[in-house]
Amino acid sequence: MTVEVKYVVVRQGEEKMTFATKKEADAYDKMLDLADTLSEWLAHSALEMEESERERLSFFLAEHKDPLTQILRGGSLESVLASAPGNDAAEPARLKPKSRGKAEGSDEQAA
Repeated sequence: MTVEVKYVVVRQGEEKMTFATKKEADAYDKMLDLADTLSEWLAHSALEMEESERERLSFFLAEHKDPLTQILRGGSLESVLASAPGNDAAEPARLKPKSRGKAEGSDEQAA
């Protein structure tokens, strides 16, 4: 018999994701906090968008916080794409949001 330790990120009573390490779970939880904050910020802006669009945009921005920070600090899109792990600068379409239900190196949580 084996014993497995799993770290589960739970939001509002719903299991969001399961991770093998506490570090990964904490990072994902922190990213979800940022997405929530961004969503609230966008809700108070002059932009008009559906709640689902606002949540998707907020999640995308939070998930891609590092490249976004580089761009906001004046970095070019080419340099951001070139520095992204596994990205080819010739393929900007690769900077797509990952599925909310699956993270690299983790087990997918059933919905």
